[in-house]
Amino acid sequence: MGLKEKRTKLLIKKYSFEILQIILGTFLMALGVSQFLLPNQLSSGGFTGIATIFYYILKFPMGLTILALNIPLFILSVIKKGKEFFVKGLIGTILLSVFIDWLDKYAVLTNDRLLACIYGGIIMGLGTSIILRANASTGGTDMLAYVIREYKPTYRTGNLIVMIDTAIILLNVIVFKEIEIGLYSAITIYLMGKIIDIFFEGINFTKIIYIVSDKYLEISDKIAEHVGRGITGIYAKGMYTNDEKMMLWCVASRNEAMRIKQMSKKVDPYSFVVISNAREAYGMGFKKE
Repeated sequence: MGLKEKRTKLLIKKYSFEILQIILGTFLMALGVSQFLLPNQLSSGGFTGIATIFYYILKFPMGLTILALNIPLFILSVIKKGKEFFVKGLIGTILLSVFIDWLDKYAVLTNDRLLACIYGGIIMGLGTSIILRANASTGGTDMLAYVIREYKPTYRTGNLIVMIDTAIILLNVIVFKEIEIGLYSAITIYLMGKIIDIFFEGINFTKIIYIVSDKYLEISDKIAEHVGRGITGIYAKGMYTNDEKMMLWCVASRNEAMRIKQMSKKVDPYSFVVISNAREAYGMGFKKE
């Protein structure tokens, strides 16, 4: 098999997997909307929030409304993200619209708004995460987030989606004149954002530990022996006392960080320990690329 054939085979495999992700993601999103949010007048924001208003006031099918609202973003996505993103976004939006109108025909799973906002938010978050992982979109909020990140790549996807959706939730509250809709929908949006961040960034946050102590050698030996983590010594200087110190720097898991703190305090009760979050760590003992 030649190099060209191998590349073609890999591309087919890649796109096939992405299409499967889009199908699964859009189905989960439609499930969250049709079975939990829409029947209880709740909204996850985005174009589904706007479509909810059209659904109840003008009796428009929600799926078709979402598809129509996304046309301007489709055009913008071609300019900013290219044809591939446009095609996958179009597929995702059509599938979401079809799934929503199809599932809307079935009896809802719950009429309890609290349960609906919790489960709807979780399921919507999972579906959206899968869509984003496939580098695709279902239009609306997540596509708009992609476009914004073209200009501001440092913005977090979860935060962008939450901010845009919050504005649309306020519109739902104004139209339906019921503050509970906004309160419950806020829970939905919060859960969606958290699920998206967890999906992309993981739940096993690592910790960075800084230790300042005169007994740094003994502390580093204890950490190496009982925790098995590498320690880096950094020369530091106290600007108030003008004293030179050795500061220990170590990256560890959440549980290991607590053990390291206890060891440090046991060796030197006067040691100065700072523990901070590290979103991800790559290398020996941690994630591999």
